[in-house]
Amino acid sequence: MLVDFESLPEESRVWIYQANRSFTEEELEEISEKLDAFIEKWTAHGADLQSGYTIKYKRFIIMALDQNRNAATGCSIDASVHFIQKLEQDYEVDLMDKMNVSYKQGEYVAYKTLTDFKQMAKDKAVSKNTIVFNNLVTNIAEFKENWEVPASESWHSRFVK
Repeated sequence: MLVDFESLPEESRVWIYQANRSFTEEELEEISEKLDAFIEKWTAHGADLQSGYTIKYKRFIIMALDQNRNAATGCSIDASVHFIQKLEQDYEVDLMDKMNVSYKQGEYVAYKTLTDFKQMAKDKAVSKNTIVFNNLVTNIAEFKENWEVPASESWHSRFVK
């Protein structure tokens, strides 16, 4: 069951998919329609999953699920992964690679491989104050507090001094 992302409880589970490029306005509209349709029918053992999503910076798809109502199961998580993989194919974009880093350069969101990000840290092109996106957050409360943080406050801290 599709609900407004903002109405979901703080403990709702989140999955963050970062794209290796920004989506166009047209793609965002299509992706939103596809997300609406998927989430409206998303179930676990026949039970509706109360879920929502938001898209940030034209490149992050954040799906959330109120697990207090009905928890995700292996099959329902598989269904969401297949849905995301289909988006990857449809839009020729990488959404599943967790070993890439997105960070802010002013208002611009940059995307680099982890290897490139490590090198940039060595070269002092990014610092402990660089705002990074911590896509390892697990619920809405963490998403609100710890998703956009200085590199020194996330797992990226091991690369910046």
